[in-house]
Amino acid sequence: MRSVYLFLTVVLFSSLASAQTIEELKALKEQKQDSIKLLEDEVKFLTEQIDNVKGWQVGALLTGGISISQFDNWYAQESPNVNSGKIGFNFNGFANLDRDAYFWKNAMNVNIQWVKFDDKNDPNDNEGFREATDVFNVNSLFGYKLSEKFALSAMAEYRSTLLSNFNDPGYLDLGAGVTWLAIKDELTIVVHPLNYNFVFSSSDDIFTSSTGAKVMADYFKKWGDLKVKSNFTGFFSYKSSNFSNWTWTNTLAYTLWKNIGLGFEFGLRDNKQEALNYAINTLGIPDADFDNVDNALQSYWLLGINFSI
Repeated sequence: MRSVYLFLTVVLFSSLASAQTIEELKALKEQKQDSIKLLEDEVKFLTEQIDNVKGWQVGALLTGGISISQFDNWYAQESPNVNSGKIGFNFNGFANLDRDAYFWKNAMNVNIQWVKFDDKNDPNDNEGFREATDVFNVNSLFGYKLSEKFALSAMAEYRSTLLSNFNDPGYLDLGAGVTWLAIKDELTIVVHPLNYNFVFSSSDDIFTSSTGAKVMADYFKKWGDLKVKSNFTGFFSYKSSNFSNWTWTNTLAYTLWKNIGLGFEFGLRDNKQEALNYAINTLGIPDADFDNVDNALQSYWLLGINFSI
């Protein structure tokens, strides 16, 4: 009988000791969790401090694409003997500086493409590569912060082409207004009601400089291996809607291995002055004017290999 009592006593004390050990382990776990949370908060705070004091942030997306084909005696098409090809690249770069009192954002977009269509049955056609897409855009935005979200700002933006007709036409916007930092490091919206649009061109009777409002929205976001960049820039003339213009570009970059992946960009543009210049000086329509010109929506796209910097 004494053995039974002794056995029960040992079991009871063992249970009490086990229960005490579990409670102690739970308490220790809670202490460790609190310590981990404290360390995570400290790391987050230090990261924010580093972001606040670090200098220029620089980056770029480069997309290149190439397509070459040859047809011999392919009678199903209008030109059965053809050598054709398309080569192009797109560059999106930025250099940004963010301080407690001010910021300075700079960006550049270049999109250039060449196409070749050599009809071997036509000795008079152009056998070489010709410019197909030619886009050059650079802007610089400086802002003095009124709060975390809003700033007084000034911006300069230049748009033209590089391969041919550089600065003919060329557009230079200089203006001031306000900037809304809607989402930090992601979405910036600029509204400058005081803006002058300088237009440089040899066709002064078509292209006209004027005052107006400048609007720009720039968005950049990264989801895992996918990067998305979208930029809208528009000038709205106070003199006449015929002198207004806007451009919207969108870039997608998906990383497959290290900094290499697939890239896609498409752009839309509306500019009635360019449409009229094309109708008169390229199509040879002498009686074309702002009232009857066919101002079709301009667009381009490029798909190819992407390299991120």
